[in-house]
Amino acid sequence: MQAETILEARNLRKSYSVSTGAFTKSERQTVAVDDVSFELERGETLGIVGESGCGKTTLARMLLRLIEPDSGEIRFRGQNWLDARGADLRALRRRMQMVFQDPVASLNPRMRVGAIIGEPLAVHEAGLSRAKRRDRVAEILEAVGLGPDSMNRYPHEFSGGQRQRIGIARALILRPELVIADEPVSALDVSVGAQILELLARLQREFSLTLILISHSLPVVAQLATRVAVMQRGRIVEIGAAAQVLGAPKDPYTKALIAAVPQIPA
Repeated sequence: MQAETILEARNLRKSYSVSTGAFTKSERQTVAVDDVSFELERGETLGIVGESGCGKTTLARMLLRLIEPDSGEIRFRGQNWLDARGADLRALRRRMQMVFQDPVASLNPRMRVGAIIGEPLAVHEAGLSRAKRRDRVAEILEAVGLGPDSMNRYPHEFSGGQRQRIGIARALILRPELVIADEPVSALDVSVGAQILELLARLQREFSLTLILISHSLPVVAQLATRVAVMQRGRIVEIGAAAQVLGAPKDPYTKALIAAVPQIPA
């Protein structure tokens, strides 16, 4: 059976002006994402890996239209995502969600957890009764390993790993098809991060998710990705099946990244 393409990115480019001083205006541009193209199949996990500053997060934000590309094309299930407006934009946006890097900064400290997780429902399913919204929030909290009693508490009352679970619950409350996780474990201890990755793998199966996992860590990407794209200076230098890219890399930069991973002595 032929695989179903859920997302297509074509020749995406994004540049920023660079300031050379406090009182000078510079025309110098730095290119964050440079002519990036790839396709994403339904149900797969694409790991995007590269050093800090290589353009991974800029690419993720463009894919969700949190920022607009300078040029290029994005199609979601065949629809032109960059041309979507109004009701079409809202309908597409609910099908794509993001898990952010910093579970502290991404949660409003003045809101209770139930309100944080339920906020997307208030926006996209305004006709839902308060009782049904509460039931949906309790259900998704249970799915990420937190009890319904979490609803009435504030983010500061939770550990970093628990806060990331809250962020994942918020991303999944609308039952999206595509989730982009941007460095979801980089702010967490190794053991807690491993639990979050296991949670993402389980939720992917349970919710039939397509996942883009962004990380600077090859071991993190290797744990979940079925396919890997390696980014360097805004460009994808290598992309392919995880076993091929991580086991028999072709690009010198990919080889250098793999060589830099510390080995545990026997």
